Amino acid sequence: MTTLAAINASLRGDNALALRPADQVMNLERLGALHQSRLSFMRALVRRIMRERWQIETRRFDLDEQGYGTVIYQVQAPHGLFNFVIFSDYLSDEERNDRVIATKWDLTMALVDGEVDDIYLEKLRQNVPKQEAGRVDSRVFVLSRANRSARNFNYVVDQLAQGEQPDISKIAEVGYLYRTTAVYGSGKLGMADWDKVQSRYTDFARPFAAEMFVCLMLRNFSLTQAEHIAKHKSPESYQPMQDEIKRYFGIGNSTGLGMAPYLVNHPHLINQWVEMRELALARVRALGQIDMRIRIRFQQLIDRCSQHTEQTVTEDAWQTDNNQLVLNDLKALQQQVEENFSDWNELIQWSEANCSVQGQEMLVSIMLELYPELVEDLDDYQAAEEFLDLDPLMPVQALKAVIEDRYRWALDIDFGAEGSREIFWYRSEEKMEPRLGHSACDHGKEKQMALGVGYAVRKCYDQLSEYVQLHPEHTTARFMVARPKLRGIVRRIQSMNRCIYGDIQANLLDRDILPMHLLRAKLAFFGVSKFDPKSKLWVRNTMFQGAPLLEDIGKPFNDDWFMPLAPTTENNH
Repeated sequence: MTTLAAINASLRGDNALALRPADQVMNLERLGALHQSRLSFMRALVRRIMRERWQIETRRFDLDEQGYGTVIYQVQAPHGLFNFVIFSDYLSDEERNDRVIATKWDLTMALVDGEVDDIYLEKLRQNVPKQEAGRVDSRVFVLSRANRSARNFNYVVDQLAQGEQPDISKIAEVGYLYRTTAVYGSGKLGMADWDKVQSRYTDFARPFAAEMFVCLMLRNFSLTQAEHIAKHKSPESYQPMQDEIKRYFGIGNSTGLGMAPYLVNHPHLINQWVEMRELALARVRALGQIDMRIRIRFQQLIDRCSQHTEQTVTEDAWQTDNNQLVLNDLKALQQQVEENFSDWNELIQWSEANCSVQGQEMLVSIMLELYPELVEDLDDYQAAEEFLDLDPLMPVQALKAVIEDRYRWALDIDFGAEGSREIFWYRSEEKMEPRLGHSACDHGKEKQMALGVGYAVRKCYDQLSEYVQLHPEHTTARFMVARPKLRGIVRRIQSMNRCIYGDIQANLLDRDILPMHLLRAKLAFFGVSKFDPKSKLWVRNTMFQGAPLLEDIGKPFNDDWFMPLAPTTENNH
């Protein structure tokens, strides 16, 4: 079993493995090109559920013929008992809205610690469907809502009611029956905060494990509800859905700007995720033996990734171009592997010279897929304490050197250039969600969120340089007394200097910034696929497509649902 000491030895010191440099890895475009991998949170969660054989049973199933009502799943995990409560309500097509301003949804749900009796269920019923307008207590640690993909849902119900299976080509266009529009946790709306979840709920004591579990349970319910409605619609002709087709259904997700600031406001956590991914890659490059089995498997995965990308449907021109780049890169990669392939380091170098950033990162994900024994033990080290500490005794000249070394990217940005500080990020008073403003035409810049790390570093460096000339012998403490408004950014600089990768290297205030890169990066760590941007500011995607079903728990498990493909069945051609 890997220990923290062993991981630290692999990351730092004389025997450290060769890692990709921070200026390469933390580039925003590259972060926005990441793909799901064996280390993604969904994959890790499903592995634990399957290997630990969680017992998940339907404790209450009160749905009418139209699928409206209440359902409770009881979850017996190795270290605790939980309940997942779903409220299904009628929603007209006119009221169905995925935006954060919506006030009604097809489904609302909560993940709860312990048993749910009738009294507590009624309390949940009065608040969970209201979402932000309601309040729950700290027994609840995830709150969510979802809307039907109406066309897909009705089509599947009709097919099953007629005794037919859904057509795979139609499913592939969307890939889910419901999509989440928000998944709340970490202390919001009265819920248990992360400290409580991490310390008391061992089964969910990893970043976003509880939120991912809610989405997995929603996926299960969506299939159960569709079959329930179809069976009542036509009992004589109804046929249940084939398991192979069920597994191809994921759960949809709509993600907007609300996710973007998280990456900036949790630098230690993001650094930890990146460190574990890069350490996994370094292990493969150094220790991954290339035998005939690996060669065959590698070529199979390249082909699978090509097919998966071809089956991804999007109307967005930017994403379509990115998908085509990946297809071109995978074709070139396949040819390179067939002609000349004997070393992972050489192949990485070849990809950096011949492939797009999207293709390079797809290769990384494939490499991690090949060696579970070198990768999966890092699942246990994805959490990090988010604490920015000030070192008052650091000499000011040392602080200046840290900035010049670790934040050269920020110093290289011309913040006086036109458009370099045009964007400001603010939080909507109505919905408390992040928004983008333009300095030239929008009011409220004085209330902007502190996401311009690069610009803050630049201002700090300029003032520090002047101070060092006057007081070269002073410590950071003296500098803080003279410049107290810089305390926040100095704490960040000093704290992130202890990390290998540190901050995202981008000017988030530039008018040409693509927030989509931030969304894509976080979603890739989650493990989503099939990105379908609807604007520069929000994206639809698919979660848990290809994952095992709840009915598969206890059966032999092969963790092989990376880049899932549309199934081929007798009834689908």
